Amino acid sequence: MTTQSITAENRLFIGGDFTEASDGATFETINPATGRPITDVSHATPLDVAEAVAKARAAQKQWESEPLSVRAKVLRRTAELIVSHADQLATLESTDGGKPISDCKAQVLGTAEWFDFFADVSAHLRSDVIPSFPDHLNYTLRQPLGVVGTITPWNYPLPLYGIKLPAALAVGNAVVLKPAEQTPLTALALARLMAEAGLPDGVLSVVPGLGETTGAALVDADVDMVSFTGSTEVGRKIAARAGDRLMKVTLELGGKSPSIVFADADLDIAAAGALFTFCVHQGQLCSAGSRLLVEESIREEFVSRLVTMAEDLRVGDPADEATQLGAVMSQAQMDRIEGFVASGIDQGARPLTGASRKVVEGLDNGLFYTPTIFEDVKVDMEIAQNEIFGPVLSVLPFSSDEEAVEKANDVLYGLAAGIWTNDLRRAHRFSRDVDAGIVYVNTMNALAPWSPYSGWKQSGLGVEGGIEQAESFTKLKTVWINLGDQVPTL
Repeated sequence: MTTQSITAENRLFIGGDFTEASDGATFETINPATGRPITDVSHATPLDVAEAVAKARAAQKQWESEPLSVRAKVLRRTAELIVSHADQLATLESTDGGKPISDCKAQVLGTAEWFDFFADVSAHLRSDVIPSFPDHLNYTLRQPLGVVGTITPWNYPLPLYGIKLPAALAVGNAVVLKPAEQTPLTALALARLMAEAGLPDGVLSVVPGLGETTGAALVDADVDMVSFTGSTEVGRKIAARAGDRLMKVTLELGGKSPSIVFADADLDIAAAGALFTFCVHQGQLCSAGSRLLVEESIREEFVSRLVTMAEDLRVGDPADEATQLGAVMSQAQMDRIEGFVASGIDQGARPLTGASRKVVEGLDNGLFYTPTIFEDVKVDMEIAQNEIFGPVLSVLPFSSDEEAVEKANDVLYGLAAGIWTNDLRRAHRFSRDVDAGIVYVNTMNALAPWSPYSGWKQSGLGVEGGIEQAESFTKLKTVWINLGDQVPTL
Protein backbone atom coordinates (compact mmCIF):
# COMPACT_ATOMS: atom_id res chain seq x y z
CA MET A 1 0.00 0.00 0.00
CA THR A 2 1.46 3.31 -1.06
CA THR A 3 1.18 6.32 1.21
CA GLN A 4 1.11 9.78 -0.35
CA SER A 5 0.52 13.14 1.23
CA ILE A 6 -3.00 14.46 1.49
CA THR A 7 -3.90 17.84 2.95
CA ALA A 8 -6.78 17.81 5.43
CA GLU A 9 -9.33 20.40 4.30
CA ASN A 10 -11.86 22.24 6.44
CA ARG A 11 -13.55 24.51 3.88
CA LEU A 12 -16.53 24.04 1.59
CA PHE A 13 -15.87 22.52 -1.84
CA ILE A 14 -18.05 24.27 -4.43
CA GLY A 15 -17.58 24.37 -8.18
CA GLY A 16 -14.11 22.85 -8.02
CA ASP A 17 -12.74 25.25 -5.39
CA PHE A 18 -12.32 25.17 -1.63
CA THR A 19 -13.92 28.26 -0.12
CA GLU A 20 -15.08 29.74 3.17
CA ALA A 21 -18.79 29.89 3.98
CA SER A 22 -20.50 32.98 2.61
CA ASP A 23 -21.02 34.37 6.11
CA GLY A 24 -17.71 33.07 7.50
CA ALA A 25 -19.43 30.72 9.94
CA THR A 26 -17.67 27.60 11.19
CA PHE A 27 -18.34 24.68 13.54
CA GLU A 28 -16.04 22.38 15.50
CA THR A 29 -15.48 18.76 14.65
CA ILE A 30 -14.50 16.78 17.76
CA ASN A 31 -12.34 13.71 18.29
CA PRO A 32 -14.66 11.53 20.43
CA ALA A 33 -11.74 9.54 21.83
CA THR A 34 -10.13 12.62 23.38
CA GLY A 35 -13.03 15.05 23.64
CA ARG A 36 -10.85 17.69 22.00
CA PRO A 37 -11.57 19.70 18.82
CA ILE A 38 -9.81 18.60 15.65
CA THR A 39 -10.48 21.70 13.58
CA ASP A 40 -13.07 24.34 12.72
CA VAL A 41 -15.01 23.50 9.55
CA SER A 42 -16.80 25.99 7.33
CA HIS A 43 -20.57 25.86 7.84
CA ALA A 44 -22.48 26.06 4.55
CA THR A 45 -25.37 28.52 4.52
CA PRO A 46 -28.51 28.13 2.38
CA LEU A 47 -26.86 30.62 0.00
CA ASP A 48 -23.80 28.35 -0.28
CA VAL A 49 -26.04 25.36 -0.92
CA ALA A 50 -27.89 27.24 -3.66
CA GLU A 51 -24.57 28.16 -5.27
CA ALA A 52 -23.38 24.55 -5.15
CA VAL A 53 -26.62 23.33 -6.75
CA ALA A 54 -26.48 26.02 -9.44
CA LYS A 55 -22.92 25.06 -10.35
CA ALA A 56 -23.90 21.40 -10.36
CA ARG A 57 -26.78 22.20 -12.71
CA ALA A 58 -24.43 24.09 -15.04
CA ALA A 59 -21.88 21.26 -15.09
CA GLN A 60 -24.24 18.29 -15.29
CA LYS A 61 -25.17 18.37 -18.98
CA GLN A 62 -21.55 18.36 -20.08
CA TRP A 63 -20.78 15.50 -17.69
CA GLU A 64 -23.78 13.56 -19.01
CA SER A 65 -22.58 14.03 -22.57
CA GLU A 66 -19.15 12.59 -21.88
CA PRO A 67 -18.53 9.11 -23.31
CA LEU A 68 -19.06 6.31 -20.83
CA SER A 69 -15.34 5.57 -21.01
CA VAL A 70 -14.47 9.08 -19.80
CA ARG A 71 -16.78 8.89 -16.79
CA ALA A 72 -15.48 5.40 -16.04
CA LYS A 73 -11.88 6.59 -16.18
CA VAL A 74 -12.55 9.30 -13.57
CA LEU A 75 -14.20 6.85 -11.18
CA ARG A 76 -11.51 4.23 -11.67
CA ARG A 77 -8.79 6.80 -11.10
CA THR A 78 -10.60 7.90 -7.94
CA ALA A 79 -10.45 4.31 -6.70
CA GLU A 80 -6.71 4.23 -7.34
CA LEU A 81 -6.20 7.48 -5.44
CA ILE A 82 -8.25 6.22 -2.50
CA VAL A 83 -6.01 3.17 -2.27
CA SER A 84 -2.81 5.20 -2.56
CA HIS A 85 -3.98 7.50 0.25
CA ALA A 86 -5.53 4.71 2.32
CA ASP A 87 -3.49 5.19 5.50
CA GLN A 88 -4.20 8.89 5.71
CA LEU A 89 -7.89 8.53 4.88
CA ALA A 90 -8.19 5.84 7.56
CA THR A 91 -6.50 8.09 10.11
CA LEU A 92 -8.88 10.96 9.27
CA GLU A 93 -11.87 8.64 9.54
CA SER A 94 -10.74 7.17 12.86
CA THR A 95 -9.87 10.54 14.39
CA ASP A 96 -13.11 12.19 13.28
CA GLY A 97 -15.42 9.29 14.17
CA GLY A 98 -13.81 7.32 17.01
CA LYS A 99 -13.75 4.10 15.00
CA PRO A 100 -10.87 1.63 15.49
CA ILE A 101 -8.10 2.31 12.98
CA SER A 102 -8.02 -1.34 11.87
CA ASP A 103 -11.70 -1.11 10.86
CA CYS A 104 -11.10 2.16 9.04
CA LYS A 105 -8.26 0.75 6.95
CA ALA A 106 -10.46 -2.08 5.72
CA GLN A 107 -13.35 0.29 5.01
CA VAL A 108 -11.18 2.65 2.96
CA LEU A 109 -10.23 -0.21 0.66
CA GLY A 110 -13.88 -1.27 0.53
CA THR A 111 -14.82 2.25 -0.58
CA ALA A 112 -12.43 1.97 -3.50
CA GLU A 113 -14.21 -1.23 -4.58
CA TRP A 114 -17.51 0.67 -4.96
CA PHE A 115 -15.88 3.25 -7.22
CA ASP A 116 -14.33 0.45 -9.27
CA PHE A 117 -17.64 -1.38 -9.63
CA PHE A 118 -19.69 1.65 -10.66
CA ALA A 119 -17.02 2.81 -13.10
CA ASP A 120 -18.36 0.23 -15.54
CA VAL A 121 -21.99 0.00 -14.52
CA SER A 122 -23.37 2.38 -17.17
CA ALA A 123 -22.33 -0.01 -19.91
CA HIS A 124 -24.68 -2.60 -18.38
CA LEU A 125 -27.78 -0.39 -18.25
CA ARG A 126 -29.88 -1.51 -21.19
CA SER A 127 -32.70 0.08 -23.10
CA ASP A 128 -35.55 -2.23 -24.06
CA VAL A 129 -37.22 -2.60 -27.44
CA ILE A 130 -40.88 -3.34 -26.75
CA PRO A 131 -42.98 -5.43 -29.18
CA SER A 132 -45.57 -3.01 -30.50
CA PHE A 133 -47.74 -2.17 -33.50
CA PRO A 134 -46.48 -3.46 -36.87
CA ASP A 135 -45.53 -0.01 -38.18
CA HIS A 136 -44.04 1.38 -34.96
CA LEU A 137 -40.76 1.06 -33.09
CA ASN A 138 -41.17 1.40 -29.34
CA TYR A 139 -38.13 1.53 -27.02
CA THR A 140 -37.01 2.90 -23.68
CA LEU A 141 -34.11 5.12 -22.64
CA ARG A 142 -32.55 5.65 -19.22
CA GLN A 143 -31.23 9.15 -18.65
CA PRO A 144 -29.72 10.83 -15.58
CA LEU A 145 -32.01 12.67 -13.21
CA GLY A 146 -29.80 15.78 -13.17
CA VAL A 147 -28.62 17.02 -9.77
CA VAL A 148 -28.70 14.67 -6.78
CA GLY A 149 -28.57 15.95 -3.22
CA THR A 150 -26.87 13.39 -0.97
CA ILE A 151 -27.05 13.48 2.83
CA THR A 152 -25.03 10.97 4.85
CA PRO A 153 -24.72 10.05 8.56
CA TRP A 154 -21.69 10.01 10.84
CA ASN A 155 -21.33 6.30 11.49
CA TYR A 156 -19.76 5.17 8.18
CA PRO A 157 -18.77 8.35 6.35
CA LEU A 158 -16.31 7.20 3.68
CA PRO A 159 -18.03 3.86 2.94
CA LEU A 160 -21.32 5.69 2.42
CA TYR A 161 -19.71 8.15 0.02
CA GLY A 162 -18.58 5.05 -1.87
CA ILE A 163 -22.09 3.63 -1.87
CA LYS A 164 -23.77 6.82 -3.08
CA LEU A 165 -21.41 8.98 -5.15
CA PRO A 166 -20.10 6.66 -7.88
CA ALA A 167 -23.54 5.21 -8.64
CA ALA A 168 -25.00 8.69 -9.18
CA LEU A 169 -21.99 10.04 -11.06
CA ALA A 170 -21.52 7.00 -13.29
CA VAL A 171 -24.87 7.50 -15.04
CA GLY A 172 -24.27 11.22 -15.64
CA ASN A 173 -25.66 13.05 -12.61
CA ALA A 174 -23.99 15.85 -10.67
CA VAL A 175 -23.97 15.55 -6.86
CA VAL A 176 -24.07 17.97 -3.94
CA LEU A 177 -22.99 16.11 -0.80
CA LYS A 178 -23.91 17.18 2.73
CA PRO A 179 -21.80 15.04 5.10
CA ALA A 180 -22.70 14.64 8.74
CA GLU A 181 -21.51 17.61 10.79
CA GLN A 182 -19.78 15.21 13.20
CA THR A 183 -17.58 13.63 10.48
CA PRO A 184 -16.99 15.98 7.53
CA LEU A 185 -13.24 15.56 7.01
CA THR A 186 -13.07 12.54 4.71
CA ALA A 187 -15.78 14.02 2.47
CA LEU A 188 -13.59 17.05 1.85
CA ALA A 189 -10.51 14.87 1.37
CA LEU A 190 -12.41 12.73 -1.15
CA ALA A 191 -13.50 15.84 -3.06
CA ARG A 192 -9.85 16.79 -3.49
CA LEU A 193 -8.98 13.31 -4.74
CA MET A 194 -11.87 13.28 -7.21
CA ALA A 195 -10.79 16.63 -8.61
CA GLU A 196 -7.30 15.18 -9.02
CA ALA A 197 -8.86 12.19 -10.79
CA GLY A 198 -10.30 14.53 -13.42
CA LEU A 199 -13.88 15.12 -12.25
CA PRO A 200 -14.99 18.38 -13.90
CA ASP A 201 -15.59 21.44 -11.73
CA GLY A 202 -19.11 21.59 -10.33
CA VAL A 203 -19.99 17.92 -10.84
CA LEU A 204 -19.35 17.30 -7.14
CA SER A 205 -19.68 19.84 -4.36
CA VAL A 206 -19.37 19.21 -0.60
CA VAL A 207 -21.30 21.45 1.79
CA PRO A 208 -20.71 20.58 5.47
CA GLY A 209 -23.12 21.96 8.04
CA LEU A 210 -25.87 21.15 10.49
CA GLY A 211 -28.80 19.05 9.35
CA GLU A 212 -31.48 21.52 10.36
CA THR A 213 -29.90 24.31 8.29
CA THR A 214 -27.58 23.02 5.57
CA GLY A 215 -29.33 19.66 5.17
CA ALA A 216 -32.78 21.25 5.07
CA ALA A 217 -31.56 23.80 2.52
CA LEU A 218 -30.31 20.99 0.28
CA VAL A 219 -33.63 19.14 0.42
CA ASP A 220 -35.44 22.38 -0.47
CA ALA A 221 -32.95 23.36 -3.20
CA ASP A 222 -33.30 22.91 -6.96
CA VAL A 223 -32.25 19.26 -6.90
CA ASP A 224 -33.91 16.42 -8.79
CA MET A 225 -33.47 13.76 -6.13
CA VAL A 226 -32.36 13.35 -2.52
CA SER A 227 -30.47 10.23 -1.44
CA PHE A 228 -30.41 10.05 2.35
CA THR A 229 -29.02 7.61 4.88
CA GLY A 230 -29.79 8.24 8.55
CA SER A 231 -32.50 8.01 11.16
CA THR A 232 -36.08 7.08 10.41
CA GLU A 233 -37.26 10.27 12.10
CA VAL A 234 -35.26 12.51 9.77
CA GLY A 235 -36.08 10.30 6.78
CA ARG A 236 -39.80 10.89 7.33
CA LYS A 237 -39.24 14.65 7.34
CA ILE A 238 -37.25 14.49 4.12
CA ALA A 239 -39.90 12.31 2.48
CA ALA A 240 -42.62 14.78 3.49
CA ARG A 241 -40.72 17.74 2.06
CA ALA A 242 -39.90 15.83 -1.11
CA GLY A 243 -43.52 14.74 -1.42
CA ASP A 244 -44.68 18.36 -1.65
CA ARG A 245 -42.54 18.66 -4.82
CA LEU A 246 -43.06 15.09 -6.07
CA MET A 247 -39.28 14.75 -5.93
CA LYS A 248 -37.66 11.33 -5.99
CA VAL A 249 -35.98 10.10 -2.80
CA THR A 250 -34.10 7.06 -1.63
CA LEU A 251 -34.01 6.56 2.13
CA GLU A 252 -31.85 4.04 3.96
CA LEU A 253 -33.03 4.40 7.53
CA GLY A 254 -32.92 2.84 10.97
CA GLY A 255 -33.00 -0.77 12.01
CA LYS A 256 -33.53 -3.12 14.94
CA SER A 257 -32.33 -6.33 13.37
CA PRO A 258 -32.91 -9.79 14.83
CA SER A 259 -30.12 -12.35 15.03
CA ILE A 260 -31.88 -15.72 15.39
CA VAL A 261 -29.92 -18.69 16.76
CA PHE A 262 -31.33 -22.22 16.54
CA ALA A 263 -30.12 -25.16 18.58
CA ASP A 264 -28.80 -26.92 15.47
CA ALA A 265 -26.48 -24.04 14.55
CA ASP A 266 -22.70 -24.12 14.86
CA LEU A 267 -22.65 -22.27 18.17
CA ASP A 268 -19.04 -21.09 17.88
CA ILE A 269 -19.76 -19.42 14.54
CA ALA A 270 -23.11 -18.09 15.75
CA ALA A 271 -21.61 -16.59 18.92
CA ALA A 272 -18.83 -14.88 16.99
CA GLY A 273 -21.37 -13.50 14.51
CA ALA A 274 -23.78 -12.36 17.20
CA LEU A 275 -20.96 -10.59 19.04
CA PHE A 276 -19.69 -8.90 15.90
CA THR A 277 -23.04 -7.62 14.71
CA PHE A 278 -23.98 -5.80 17.91
CA CYS A 279 -20.48 -4.56 18.79
CA VAL A 280 -18.89 -3.51 15.48
CA HIS A 281 -18.31 0.26 15.45
CA GLN A 282 -19.65 0.33 19.02
CA GLY A 283 -23.04 -0.83 17.75
CA GLN A 284 -23.42 2.35 15.73
CA LEU A 285 -24.82 0.88 12.52
CA CYS A 286 -28.36 0.57 11.25
CA SER A 287 -28.10 -3.15 10.46
CA ALA A 288 -26.76 -4.07 13.92
CA GLY A 289 -28.17 -7.35 15.19
CA SER A 290 -29.25 -5.77 18.46
CA ARG A 291 -32.03 -8.30 19.17
CA LEU A 292 -30.71 -11.81 19.85
CA LEU A 293 -33.39 -14.49 19.58
CA VAL A 294 -32.08 -17.79 21.04
CA GLU A 295 -33.82 -21.14 21.09
CA GLU A 296 -34.73 -21.88 24.71
CA SER A 297 -32.94 -25.24 24.85
CA ILE A 298 -29.53 -23.58 24.32
CA ARG A 299 -30.23 -20.11 25.70
CA GLU A 300 -28.34 -20.37 28.97
CA GLU A 301 -25.25 -21.99 27.44
CA PHE A 302 -25.16 -19.67 24.44
CA VAL A 303 -25.68 -16.44 26.38
CA SER A 304 -23.03 -17.42 28.93
CA ARG A 305 -20.57 -17.97 26.09
CA LEU A 306 -21.49 -14.62 24.55
CA VAL A 307 -21.05 -12.74 27.83
CA THR A 308 -17.54 -14.16 28.23
CA MET A 309 -16.64 -13.13 24.69
CA ALA A 310 -18.04 -9.62 25.19
CA GLU A 311 -16.05 -9.13 28.39
CA ASP A 312 -12.86 -10.12 26.55
CA LEU A 313 -13.27 -7.42 23.91
CA ARG A 314 -10.70 -4.64 24.04
CA VAL A 315 -12.33 -1.22 24.42
CA GLY A 316 -9.78 1.54 23.98
CA ASP A 317 -7.88 4.08 21.92
CA PRO A 318 -9.11 3.96 18.29
CA ALA A 319 -5.57 4.70 17.11
CA ASP A 320 -4.33 1.43 18.64
CA GLU A 321 -4.34 -1.44 16.13
CA ALA A 322 -5.32 -3.84 18.93
CA THR A 323 -8.50 -1.93 19.83
CA GLN A 324 -11.75 -3.72 18.99
CA LEU A 325 -14.25 -1.13 20.24
CA GLY A 326 -13.45 2.54 19.95
CA ALA A 327 -15.26 5.65 21.12
CA VAL A 328 -18.95 6.46 20.92
CA MET A 329 -19.49 9.29 18.44
CA SER A 330 -20.60 12.14 20.72
CA GLN A 331 -21.84 13.09 24.15
CA ALA A 332 -25.37 13.21 22.73
CA GLN A 333 -24.98 9.62 21.55
CA MET A 334 -23.56 8.57 24.92
CA ASP A 335 -26.56 10.15 26.64
CA ARG A 336 -28.87 8.22 24.31
CA ILE A 337 -27.17 4.89 25.10
CA GLU A 338 -27.23 5.51 28.85
CA GLY A 339 -30.87 6.53 28.67
CA PHE A 340 -31.88 3.29 26.96
CA VAL A 341 -29.82 1.18 29.37
CA ALA A 342 -31.52 2.90 32.33
CA SER A 343 -34.90 2.32 30.68
CA GLY A 344 -34.15 -1.39 30.25
CA ILE A 345 -33.28 -1.74 33.94
CA ASP A 346 -36.34 0.25 35.00
CA GLN A 347 -38.61 -1.97 32.88
CA GLY A 348 -37.24 -5.16 34.45
CA ALA A 349 -34.52 -6.31 32.06
CA ARG A 350 -31.33 -7.59 33.69
CA PRO A 351 -27.85 -6.59 32.43
CA LEU A 352 -25.54 -9.60 32.44
CA THR A 353 -22.47 -7.54 31.59
CA GLY A 354 -21.53 -3.96 30.78
CA ALA A 355 -24.12 -1.25 31.34
CA SER A 356 -21.43 1.29 32.16
CA ARG A 357 -18.92 3.68 30.70
CA LYS A 358 -15.29 2.69 30.49
CA VAL A 359 -12.38 4.94 31.39
CA VAL A 360 -9.45 4.42 29.03
CA GLU A 361 -6.04 5.27 30.41
CA GLY A 362 -4.72 8.50 28.94
CA LEU A 363 -8.12 9.34 27.41
CA ASP A 364 -10.06 10.47 30.46
CA ASN A 365 -12.37 12.68 28.38
CA GLY A 366 -13.06 9.99 25.80
CA LEU A 367 -16.52 8.55 25.21
CA PHE A 368 -16.22 4.79 25.72
CA TYR A 369 -18.95 2.29 26.62
CA THR A 370 -18.76 -1.36 27.56
CA PRO A 371 -20.59 -4.07 25.54
CA THR A 372 -23.90 -4.62 27.30
CA ILE A 373 -26.10 -7.73 27.20
CA PHE A 374 -29.62 -7.74 28.67
CA GLU A 375 -31.61 -10.83 29.68
CA ASP A 376 -35.24 -11.04 30.89
CA VAL A 377 -36.23 -8.77 28.00
CA LYS A 378 -39.85 -8.53 26.84
CA VAL A 379 -40.61 -7.76 23.19
CA ASP A 380 -42.44 -4.54 24.06
CA MET A 381 -39.60 -3.01 26.10
CA GLU A 382 -37.95 0.11 24.72
CA ILE A 383 -34.56 -1.62 24.44
CA ALA A 384 -36.18 -4.34 22.29
CA GLN A 385 -38.16 -1.98 20.05
CA ASN A 386 -36.04 1.13 19.50
CA GLU A 387 -32.79 1.69 17.68
CA ILE A 388 -30.17 2.48 20.34
CA PHE A 389 -27.07 2.88 18.15
CA GLY A 390 -24.75 1.56 20.82
CA PRO A 391 -23.23 -1.78 21.91
CA VAL A 392 -26.40 -2.96 23.65
CA LEU A 393 -27.98 -6.37 23.03
CA SER A 394 -31.41 -7.64 24.06
CA VAL A 395 -31.79 -11.43 24.47
CA LEU A 396 -35.21 -12.90 23.67
CA PRO A 397 -35.89 -16.65 23.99
CA PHE A 398 -38.12 -18.67 21.66
CA SER A 399 -39.33 -22.28 21.61
CA SER A 400 -40.62 -22.83 18.07
CA ASP A 401 -40.05 -21.67 14.50
CA GLU A 402 -43.35 -19.85 14.56
CA GLU A 403 -42.51 -17.96 17.75
CA ALA A 404 -39.11 -16.99 16.35
CA VAL A 405 -40.69 -15.49 13.22
CA GLU A 406 -43.32 -13.68 15.27
CA LYS A 407 -40.77 -12.11 17.62
CA ALA A 408 -38.38 -11.30 14.78
CA ASN A 409 -41.09 -9.38 12.94
CA ASP A 410 -42.57 -7.67 16.01
CA VAL A 411 -40.83 -4.36 15.39
CA LEU A 412 -41.33 -1.30 13.19
CA TYR A 413 -38.08 -1.80 11.30
CA GLY A 414 -37.15 -4.22 8.54
CA LEU A 415 -33.59 -3.64 7.41
CA ALA A 416 -31.70 -6.88 8.12
CA ALA A 417 -32.05 -10.25 9.82
CA GLY A 418 -29.52 -12.96 10.62
CA ILE A 419 -30.43 -16.65 10.91
CA TRP A 420 -28.07 -19.24 12.36
CA THR A 421 -29.01 -22.82 11.51
CA ASN A 422 -27.73 -25.88 9.67
CA ASP A 423 -31.22 -26.84 8.48
CA LEU A 424 -31.40 -25.76 4.83
CA ARG A 425 -35.19 -25.88 4.61
CA ARG A 426 -35.54 -23.80 7.78
CA ALA A 427 -33.06 -21.25 6.41
CA HIS A 428 -35.09 -20.83 3.23
CA ARG A 429 -38.39 -20.61 5.10
CA PHE A 430 -37.04 -17.89 7.40
CA SER A 431 -35.48 -16.01 4.52
CA ARG A 432 -38.96 -15.92 2.99
CA ASP A 433 -40.93 -15.13 6.16
CA VAL A 434 -38.73 -12.59 7.98
CA ASP A 435 -39.66 -8.95 7.31
CA ALA A 436 -36.26 -7.65 6.26
CA GLY A 437 -34.69 -6.29 3.11
CA ILE A 438 -31.47 -8.24 3.76
CA VAL A 439 -31.35 -11.76 5.20
CA TYR A 440 -28.07 -13.32 6.34
CA VAL A 441 -27.77 -17.07 6.85
CA ASN A 442 -24.88 -18.12 9.10
CA THR A 443 -23.24 -14.73 8.59
CA MET A 444 -24.05 -11.07 9.30
CA ASN A 445 -23.42 -7.62 7.84
CA ALA A 446 -21.97 -8.76 4.51
CA LEU A 447 -22.02 -6.03 1.84
CA ALA A 448 -20.77 -5.81 -1.74
CA PRO A 449 -21.16 -3.16 -4.45
CA TRP A 450 -22.68 -5.62 -6.93
CA SER A 451 -25.40 -6.80 -4.51
CA PRO A 452 -28.54 -4.64 -4.10
CA TYR A 453 -30.21 -4.12 -0.73
CA SER A 454 -33.17 -2.20 0.60
CA GLY A 455 -35.04 -1.49 3.80
CA TRP A 456 -38.55 -2.73 4.53
CA LYS A 457 -41.20 -1.12 6.74
CA GLN A 458 -39.71 1.89 8.59
CA SER A 459 -36.19 1.09 7.40
CA GLY A 460 -36.40 2.93 4.13
CA LEU A 461 -37.36 3.35 0.49
CA GLY A 462 -35.40 2.46 -2.62
CA VAL A 463 -32.31 0.42 -3.37
CA GLU A 464 -28.60 0.75 -2.64
CA GLY A 465 -25.96 -1.31 -4.44
CA GLY A 466 -25.90 -3.20 -7.71
CA ILE A 467 -27.14 -2.22 -11.14
CA GLU A 468 -30.48 -1.55 -9.47
CA GLN A 469 -28.99 1.40 -7.58
CA ALA A 470 -27.55 2.90 -10.74
CA GLU A 471 -30.98 2.63 -12.35
CA SER A 472 -32.51 4.46 -9.37
CA PHE A 473 -30.43 7.50 -10.31
CA THR A 474 -32.01 7.59 -13.77
CA LYS A 475 -35.40 8.46 -15.21
CA LEU A 476 -37.16 6.26 -17.74
CA LYS A 477 -38.20 7.60 -21.12
CA THR A 478 -40.34 5.74 -23.65
CA VAL A 479 -39.94 6.52 -27.36
CA TRP A 480 -42.46 5.73 -30.11
CA ILE A 481 -41.39 5.97 -33.77
CA ASN A 482 -43.85 5.62 -36.63
CA LEU A 483 -42.18 3.54 -39.36
CA GLY A 484 -45.11 3.71 -41.75
CA ASP A 485 -47.15 6.32 -43.56
CA GLN A 486 -50.23 6.36 -41.36
CA VAL A 487 -50.77 9.12 -38.82
CA PRO A 488 -53.51 9.45 -36.21
CA THR A 489 -56.60 11.23 -37.42
CA LEU A 490 -59.79 12.43 -35.76
